Amino acid sequence: MSQSPHAPTVTPALVTQKAVRRLPRWALILFCAAYVLPGLFGRDPWKNEDIASFGHMWSIALGDASWLHPNVGGVLPTSGGVLPYWLGGASIMLFSGWLDPALAARIPFAMLLTAVLALTWYTTFHLAKTDAAQPLPLAFGGEADPTDYARAVADGALLALIATLGLLQLGHETTPELLQLTGGTLFLYSLAATQTRPTQARLATLFSLPIMAASGSPTVALMLGASGLLICGRSRQDEMRKHLAWVLAALALAAALATALSQLGLPGWSWRLDRGLALRDMASLLTWFAWPTLPLAALTIWHWRRQTTRRHIAVPLLSMLVGLGASVAMGSNDRALLQALPALAVLAAFALPILQRSLGAALDWFSVFFFTTAASAIWITYSAIHTGSPVKMAANVAKLVPGYHPQFSMLALLLAAIGSLVWLGLVRGRTARKTHARWKSLVLPAGGVALCWLLFLTLLLPVLDQARSYRLLMARVQVFVPKTECIHVPNGSVSLLTGLEYFGGYKVDGRPLDVNRKGELFSTQRSCSVMMLRIVRQQPAPEMIGWTKVAQLHQRTRNSEAVAIYRRQSDQTHTNSRK
Repeated sequence: MSQSPHAPTVTPALVTQKAVRRLPRWALILFCAAYVLPGLFGRDPWKNEDIASFGHMWSIALGDASWLHPNVGGVLPTSGGVLPYWLGGASIMLFSGWLDPALAARIPFAMLLTAVLALTWYTTFHLAKTDAAQPLPLAFGGEADPTDYARAVADGALLALIATLGLLQLGHETTPELLQLTGGTLFLYSLAATQTRPTQARLATLFSLPIMAASGSPTVALMLGASGLLICGRSRQDEMRKHLAWVLAALALAAALATALSQLGLPGWSWRLDRGLALRDMASLLTWFAWPTLPLAALTIWHWRRQTTRRHIAVPLLSMLVGLGASVAMGSNDRALLQALPALAVLAAFALPILQRSLGAALDWFSVFFFTTAASAIWITYSAIHTGSPVKMAANVAKLVPGYHPQFSMLALLLAAIGSLVWLGLVRGRTARKTHARWKSLVLPAGGVALCWLLFLTLLLPVLDQARSYRLLMARVQVFVPKTECIHVPNGSVSLLTGLEYFGGYKVDGRPLDVNRKGELFSTQRSCSVMMLRIVRQQPAPEMIGWTKVAQLHQRTRNSEAVAIYRRQSDQTHTNSRK
């Protein structure tokens, strides 16, 4: 699936040298920093997957769980492998006494997100340098230099990935999916760099698929490996054919690693199929999750349809289809679809050389309108929180997070103001001056996403923390349960167990309830004198044999998450009740 040195080139790209002007490196670095750093500092672990993954890492670092069997309160992870928990646990231990455990756990995952951005850039760069991807030569000269053209397309791919809405939250969590994404992007890079960086490509191949297998995604790793075998096997280039053996070796390592983990009782081979797929749900997910890369990728596939067997199209196309297929098989799962985003960004970048000016202008003005409106709404919400005006907005915030007390931060306000001024300057510079650079149409979408993320994680961070963390609920629990007590949370979610340990300072036990001969549930755990049950919305707390209900608490409003607290009765009363 690659071009023969003597095969004719059929390309729709017609690009001049002035159209491949480089995006200044300082601007590219600033984009990445504005995207990666917000959310790294100063926030709580958010429920549900974010704090659940952190709980396993923290238990390992504290020594409450073994490295081979991470758990929280006796509850093992149901997915994710062990590698992500090792990574976070090791970081917590490394920075112990220096940094908050939640921040320490996020550091390696911020580095992984940075690696995904960098690997996407280099993947696109190497693919754009292939002969089949190069633009047509002009009759009177002046066509783009091959290296400059590859850099411009790679800049567009990086901006496209930053602009993708689906990566925004999931890419900033401490979850196994981010490590899986890194492995998948590393494999994408290995197929792109085989000709120009053969040693790096081989090492990337050998590490990529095993990383995915050890992170809870061995099946997707095998699917990616199979696509790599197809590309290498059908290639006419010797370098690609020789690379087939390295892909086979990576597949064998990934399969062996997943099998070994399964035999140890750890998440290895797992099938999370969901037959309840609704095409409407999948279409809705793709519409917002893959914006704006999906329409640009579709444009690429259409205009480069005669080159779908060439490596610069085949590599990202097959990788995208693997991620899309995994999401469909798992019932429109957004975390599975995450695997398709780097490939979609690469495909979207190859639409830039053939993008019509009218479509680029439409994308620009939509971005200006949408993100300026979103940023203004965030500033108005911030004003309502601290000044009470507009009154209706302040009342809505108070309703969503009752009992919230405004917390002012000069640093947060300053960062938000600087980000907003940079956005206004970016809009003025993009709309007031004419530029021929091919990456121009993705500057405003990427800048708008980075701006809104920065504003959310500065101006509205205290509200988000109270709404999405367990800190507020644990403060209410402490009124009824001293920190020195143990709490039995039968069948409790790992996120709730971690919230009790991290925010409440409690010792927890998450083992399930038992059933007596009458079919009644009761607890046989003698180490904890307090029990907590998670209550289904609008349902009354059940009566428990041998326990007295103490309180029923809500996370925020009456429609939000609720828990019931019980205290053990005397042993004699407990015995009589069971009889």
